Amino acid sequence: MRLLLGMVLGALLTVGAAYLYDSHHAALAMNAPASAQQRPLVNWDVVAAKCGHLAKRARSEWNRLASSS
Repeated sequence: MRLLLGMVLGALLTVGAAYLYDSHHAALAMNAPASAQQRPLVNWDVVAAKCGHLAKRARSEWNRLASSS
């Protein structure tokens, strides 16, 4: 149980750190010239689309399982 909790906590910390890094550098990039701008670590639009797809699939699978009982 501790192993699973540690894995989940580690994943959350990793994603949280990447989000904080990207949001901090996005604020700094607004004031920087175009040549000095850095790309973000994570493409958050893709992450949002994949999470939406995962939630939709989980919902449909749950509905399938619940209706077959």
